[in-house]
Amino acid sequence: MSPDPDTLAETSADAGGTALATVVRALAAVRPAAKPFHPRGTVLRGLLTRHGGAEPSGVPWLDEAGEDEVLVRLSRAVGLPRPLPDIFGLALRVPGARDGRPSDLLLATTGQAVPTRFLLTWHREGHQRVFTSLLPYRSATGPVVLGARRTSDEHYELAWARPTGDWTVFGRLTLDEEPGDDEPVSFDPVEHPLPGLDNYDWVRRLRRPSYLVARRSSGRPE
Repeated sequence: MSPDPDTLAETSADAGGTALATVVRALAAVRPAAKPFHPRGTVLRGLLTRHGGAEPSGVPWLDEAGEDEVLVRLSRAVGLPRPLPDIFGLALRVPGARDGRPSDLLLATTGQAVPTRFLLTWHREGHQRVFTSLLPYRSATGPVVLGARRTSDEHYELAWARPTGDWTVFGRLTLDEEPGDDEPVSFDPVEHPLPGLDNYDWVRRLRRPSYLVARRSSGRPE
């Protein structure tokens, strides 16, 4: 009898989630910090201007025009000292985007094409970089991957794609100020997804254990 695909996916995600949580726990033990990953960063404000794309996604928040004042955190995942390369992170918080609650988006440096858009990529400071969500979101029209491309020190181009499809630009992020000090803000795209973009159950199983370990290790509320 062949194994059920859903059960197989859940089992694989549970195993992956346990492995990631173990890595985070070990890193927290070796290097205590407020955040085991992305321990240091800078927080600033920005404006996300959404103009929709040439190709509709079927997700109103991606397809319709609008403006959102956002909180942005730029960080280095491993926290290696400059000028060593690192994996860069771009975190966005959109206040009140979903039923009056904030929505969080976490992106990390990857490649742009398939399959590198699903692989973390190391960069040096100042390079033009591509960021993606790594894992797809569930929408009413199918899986969606989100991404951003740094076009200047103050600007990022935001786009969406099907897992193996072309990118469609839907917005522009403009940073309103110079990067400042870090702030004790905790982003969680699992509990606070963007409107019309939900997490697959296997994504929640994969990510949630490591998020819980990270919060517990730093004393942050769960």
